Amino acid sequence: MQSWIIYSIGFLAQILFSGRLLVQWALSEKVKKVVTPSLFWQMSLIASFLLFVYGYLRDDFAIMLGQALTYYIYIRNLQLQGKWKKTPKGIRLFILIFPLLIVIYAFNNNKIDIDNLFKNEAIPLWLLILGSVAQLIFTLRFIYQWIYSEKHKKSVLPFGFWLLSLIGSLLILSYAIIRRDPVLFIGHIFGSIVYIRNLILLKKDDD
Repeated sequence: MQSWIIYSIGFLAQILFSGRLLVQWALSEKVKKVVTPSLFWQMSLIASFLLFVYGYLRDDFAIMLGQALTYYIYIRNLQLQGKWKKTPKGIRLFILIFPLLIVIYAFNNNKIDIDNLFKNEAIPLWLLILGSVAQLIFTLRFIYQWIYSEKHKKSVLPFGFWLLSLIGSLLILSYAIIRRDPVLFIGHIFGSIVYIRNLILLKKDDD
């Protein structure tokens, strides 16, 4: 596949990821506290799938790992907000199984090369470890958010979520610079600004 198509998929995913942060940021600034709109999770879900596809096309295990771990957490948050059931059943079923079908199809047709994922010459082992650790930390924010939301029986974005977001984002930014990946770089430069602002808003709210 031509590189411009691959990068277009990646940039579209990052536009959606940045867009969700922009929506959340604007609404939070309006009420002077951190809020969690449903659109945040809807855009996250679409962007997550696109970035998973981008990672697959670039033979980048770190990117695929990060998206695979968060995809269904986005769905769970939509469930907590009561938006998931409002989606037509056929679309819900498609969303739930489509990523799995893609992986099964790719394996059965030998389109996924495990050696390329873990022994990609463009990504030395130490860099793969850095990228994977960064993605795991970045993903931990949603596991933390998920547990926090389940405990409180509502979808919220607490202080710990934004702190883990900032730490993970800075690590991924380092990975992107070394990997020379413009998609990750642009997305996490903007994201870091929003994470810092939300931490400031939460700190003011606590005071």
